[in-house]
Amino acid sequence: MASKLLTNIEEEVTCPICLDLLKEPLSLDCGHSFCKACIAAENKEYMTSQGGKKSSCPVCQIAYCSGELRPNRHVANIVERFREVKVTSEAGQKRNLCERHEEKLLLFCKKDGKVICWVCERSQEHRGHETVPMEEAVQEYQEKLQTALQKLREEQQEVEMLEATLREERTSWKDQMQNEKRHVQAQFKRLKTILECEELRMVQKVESEEKAVLNTLAVTEDELVQQSQLVRDLVSELEHRLQGSAIDMLQDVNHIMERSKNLNLKKPKTFLKEQKRVSRIPDLKVITQTFRDLFL
Repeated sequence: MASKLLTNIEEEVTCPICLDLLKEPLSLDCGHSFCKACIAAENKEYMTSQGGKKSSCPVCQIAYCSGELRPNRHVANIVERFREVKVTSEAGQKRNLCERHEEKLLLFCKKDGKVICWVCERSQEHRGHETVPMEEAVQEYQEKLQTALQKLREEQQEVEMLEATLREERTSWKDQMQNEKRHVQAQFKRLKTILECEELRMVQKVESEEKAVLNTLAVTEDELVQQSQLVRDLVSELEHRLQGSAIDMLQDVNHIMERSKNLNLKKPKTFLKEQKRVSRIPDLKVITQTFRDLFL
């Protein structure tokens, strides 16, 4: 039915002169349309042969002047839409055919996870393999893919929670180290004249520890980001398969199922949950007394 309709439309938008789809269509008052280049060439030839007399429509022979030719944008739009529909229709028909045998893809090979035709089923490549009608495979693998997608979404949610925890921990460590650095600096300012070298050493030590801890957390965060991207890619591919055609869903489905099945979320070995810090500076009175004893 659709093929017949396309054929009828094609006849309506075909140039009577070149018998191809209209290009830059021009229409006469009689209602017939022609390609701009075709009618121009026809008009020139007619005027030459008839000694400058009026041209006549190549279809109905009604006389016309060249000034009566008008661009037909409506027909041009129809031609453009027809080209798009025709290309889509041809691609769809080709897509449902076996590339090797040009037969309809109606069967699903469970072993290879591929949609095949009846000729493929009898070929050496698939001989002896379990095959089922594509409709049965659609229902079976739709459920499997839905289960795999649900699992991946749960994994994705867990990864996002771990990322959030890591960001909070990173911020906490950074704030804590900054506070401790300010504390160290404040303490040593009061003894700057006699403890300047010691102050610098302690600040550098705290900064070194801060850098080491943050570097460790950054590496862990990068690993989680990579795992998150992997999960998102698998989720996107599964969603694309479930939203597409049966062929899209089933083609190489075993491969994507194996990837989903073998995905194991690598969790960080440890997260630093306790952030207990002990002041690195002895009591100021003790320091003062110690230095007084040293200098007295």
